[in-house]
Amino acid sequence: MTLYLINLVLALVWVVVTGSFTLINLVFGFILGACALYLIREQVGGAGYMQRGFLITKLLLFFLLELMKSAWRVAILVLKPKMNLKPGIFAYHLRADRDFEITLLANMITLTPGTLSVDVSEDRSTLYVHAIDCSDPEGNRRDIATGFERMILEAFR
Repeated sequence: MTLYLINLVLALVWVVVTGSFTLINLVFGFILGACALYLIREQVGGAGYMQRGFLITKLLLFFLLELMKSAWRVAILVLKPKMNLKPGIFAYHLRADRDFEITLLANMITLTPGTLSVDVSEDRSTLYVHAIDCSDPEGNRRDIATGFERMILEAFR
């Protein structure tokens, strides 16, 4: 978090030095600051900073891809003349144990069409998920474990 703030300060310094107070120039300054921090990563202990940024970007792109795929699947399900759906709720055992990770996972599941996070158990070990088609709950659990949860744990631990 400290390196992120340093990078932000470097970006602001860049904007002040260049005299161009635009969003594009701020983003460019942020990228330049990230490159400068990358060059001195061993001295400031920031080797993980760049990797974490990459993993968070990877998580975001994965989420957007899953969002599009789920929207397409739900659209196909709804447009079929005979919907053969088995909606239901399944329990998913969480590997994530931090509040932020559980909240992020639950929100990603809820934002993905066809699924909805219903509740988290009191001991925060189980997430209850409603699926529009729960004919294969084990497959749904596997998709969450190998997709969203795995990438969240990689990015934030």
